[in-house]
Amino acid sequence: MEYQVKNISPNNFEQCIKCTICTAYCPVLAVNPDYPGPKQAGPDGERYRLKNPEFYDKALKYCLNCKRCEVACPSNVKIGDIIQMARLDYDKKPVPLRDWTLANTDFVGSMATKMAPIVNTVLKMPIVKKAMDVTIGVDSHRQFPAYAGRTFESWMKKKAPDQSVYARQVSYFHGCYVNYNYPKLGQDFVKVMNAIGYGVRLLEKEKCCGVAKIANRLVKEAKRDAELNINSIRKAVMEGHAPVVGTSSTCIFTMRDEYPHLLGVDNSDVREDILIATAWLYRLMETEGVKLVFRPDYKARITYHTPCHMQKLGWTIYSVSLLKSIPGVDFVPIESQCCGIAGTYGFKKENYAYSQAIGKDLFEHIKEANVDFVATDCETCKWQIEMSTGVPVYNPISVIADALDVEATRRANGLV
Repeated sequence: MEYQVKNISPNNFEQCIKCTICTAYCPVLAVNPDYPGPKQAGPDGERYRLKNPEFYDKALKYCLNCKRCEVACPSNVKIGDIIQMARLDYDKKPVPLRDWTLANTDFVGSMATKMAPIVNTVLKMPIVKKAMDVTIGVDSHRQFPAYAGRTFESWMKKKAPDQSVYARQVSYFHGCYVNYNYPKLGQDFVKVMNAIGYGVRLLEKEKCCGVAKIANRLVKEAKRDAELNINSIRKAVMEGHAPVVGTSSTCIFTMRDEYPHLLGVDNSDVREDILIATAWLYRLMETEGVKLVFRPDYKARITYHTPCHMQKLGWTIYSVSLLKSIPGVDFVPIESQCCGIAGTYGFKKENYAYSQAIGKDLFEHIKEANVDFVATDCETCKWQIEMSTGVPVYNPISVIADALDVEATRRANGLV
């Protein structure tokens, strides 16, 4: 075989005790009888695949890689990794144009932002959506996120406040969504960091975290981008003495856990310096006494949706605690459930119905909560929830930025 993924990462399928708790927690199996479930697709199937690759089951493509099976597993079996490695190792069909296009977010985003008004208009046209459905298999019901007319990187270079005036610095992994679709989230991050006395740096070089390429079997390209990102992160941490913080739970999870497990890219020297923004901010408040002061007139009834990869990281408590700390927030808890989109998964025609069925209960709970908006740390969860419920969705950092009294925060932290 050209690329032996299974030899990159330790495969601990023999730790499986066959309790099937992963099967009970799998959101796909509940809606798709063609999927064998994580136990059969993962540890059980791996025993057969190692004897004969012909035992590979094409139904493994239905796995979301949501990691809920791994969260539930009492034996810490890397079930999701086993399934993803099997897909990368044994599925040798050429990657179709649709999957290549969905996975190459930097290439598509850099083109789309240059013609954002035209691209956004065209992608909303029913005839175009129908054509994509029929020709390349992007479901006509799926709504695409809008592209910005200017990238976040260009805003940082030309319009951002001078970041060099701050003695303390943090490096920001902004990701494709902030750069091409929603620069305001990056601007909100800068606003919050500056208010507590931190300047924001961009990495020397940054590519897509690679999660879409991994999901669509573009493993060589994903590894190339991962190596570039880790080298930039290493330079920021080792030479710049600045932790690397991101606002996307999936980007952070991918760089911390998927790089070594699926791509064989060593990040052991910097892994603990790669953090989600809310976790890093919470720790500053706990360990260094950093304070946030909020506007007394800010009022909002909100809930928080736990992204699957945020749950796998174990960091949901940081986002929820920060949101609850805002005096004007009426927080409505809801059960943690997968929204079903799983990045590019929910855009594909063959997966769309399953994607919506997986998220159905979550959508109903959000509607019943009667909130002003939903907060979540994952951009694709945002797209899925907004499309399926009509309720606005914001990143917790944007919520904090909106509620923040900047001058009072600066005073509280001794900056004025």
